Amino acid sequence: MRVLMLIFLSFVVLVGCSASLNEQSNKTIKTIQDQLKTKPKKANKNLGEIEAYLPFGYEIEKISQNNVILKNGSKTYILFYNQHEDEQSDVVYKSTLNQHKKIDTNKHWKNEDQFSYLLIDNYEKDMNELIVGIGGVKLTSEVKTSSLSTEAVQMMEIVQSVKVKSKE
Repeated sequence: MRVLMLIFLSFVVLVGCSASLNEQSNKTIKTIQDQLKTKPKKANKNLGEIEAYLPFGYEIEKISQNNVILKNGSKTYILFYNQHEDEQSDVVYKSTLNQHKKIDTNKHWKNEDQFSYLLIDNYEKDMNELIVGIGGVKLTSEVKTSSLSTEAVQMMEIVQSVKVKSKE
């Protein structure tokens, strides 16, 4: 009986200490809302047709038409851009929604300057596909539930900085 009680209490403690997807999702929405109020960082990397700010530790793995593969340690990020869509466009957002059967968190914001969004698809117990975007630019990565808020802010920082180079 004591063993069962000990196992039960251990389970309760573990469940109570782990952040739920709902809690982390709400925290992530708030941090993205705050991030969207900040001024975009100045681009520090040339990524083919675009320029963007990449935080310390991010490396360019591959540049192809409309995609840039980024690495930060063992993590991979896919930066997609559609140079024909401006910051107010919702085309990439709608296209992304159509590619998913379900989205656990779907939050978007629209003002006179831009259409921005946050999507979270929880596909395993503690793993999520995290997508942040503004207009024709989105950044996608696989993120642990406990890291959603931190990762989302850094990802949005990158997305906010993306500028399509003018063709002269």
